[in-house]
Amino acid sequence: MKVVELVHPIQSGEKYEPAVAALGFFDGIHQGHKKVIKKAIAIAAEKKVTAAVMTFNPHPKEVLRKESADYLITLDQKKKKLASLGVELLYVVQFSEEFASLSPQQFIDQYLINLNVKHVVAGFDYTYGQKGKGTMESFSFHSRGLIEATTVEKWTEGEEKVSSTAVREALKQGDSLKAARYLGEPFEVTGIVIHGEKRGRTIGFPTANVEAAPKILLPAPGVYAVKTELKDRTIEGVANIGVKPTFHKNNNSQTLEVYLFDFEEDIYDEFVTVSFYDRLRGEIKFNSVEELVSRIKEDVKEAERIFGISSE
Repeated sequence: MKVVELVHPIQSGEKYEPAVAALGFFDGIHQGHKKVIKKAIAIAAEKKVTAAVMTFNPHPKEVLRKESADYLITLDQKKKKLASLGVELLYVVQFSEEFASLSPQQFIDQYLINLNVKHVVAGFDYTYGQKGKGTMESFSFHSRGLIEATTVEKWTEGEEKVSSTAVREALKQGDSLKAARYLGEPFEVTGIVIHGEKRGRTIGFPTANVEAAPKILLPAPGVYAVKTELKDRTIEGVANIGVKPTFHKNNNSQTLEVYLFDFEEDIYDEFVTVSFYDRLRGEIKFNSVEELVSRIKEDVKEAERIFGISSE
């Protein structure tokens, strides 16, 4: 997949390959996003042009409202997932105040017509231009018939619309199963293994302390059945997110620690991806280390059951 980074103002007159483009921020790339992207890929195949995605970075709320955003996915993860879906060209537009001030007409002229986009695909609630004044209903007017458009209706799970906001809410509630249904796969957190307190090894459960990528939302505190992807394999385990109240009284700093089954290797400074399959329990303050160890053993057995691993 070719990646083209665009910074406003972009140069006009450059030659861009004709493309069908899916438009959106695509945080998390949930089921609704995939429907939009796959539709764009299918239309591109019919028209024998390039299948493209146009996304934006950073999140608009960070620029327009000066608020920090809880991201579901890093830009690098987004690139990998889009490539795996079959996207051939990715436009990453730097979202800035100058870019946000473009009128709907200017956005289409400068970022779609100028880039030789022949057909766009977007969700029913996609907006563009200053203050989101442009909608899919007004697209044909602003494109003046030069670009075709396909609107994809909302994707629902039961009665709830699948959205990045809905995924965040599920994760904040610790409902990793619901998040996985919305995403079409378990929620992932990427990060680097760093040195921690090394207390786990003293109680028989050595853990990998994962420093999550900046601004990425972590699921609610608790213990989860997880799979951790290393550079050469994937290993089942249990993860704890929280402040370790059994050992700390006034600790407000959350950590992500993963106990990998049947694993004793040194993986400090390695890049890992932790996939959250199911929440086993919330974080508990135990009265003793012995109580903690006993409960961890139960957590391990439950995770083994979830993954179909025999503990015999």
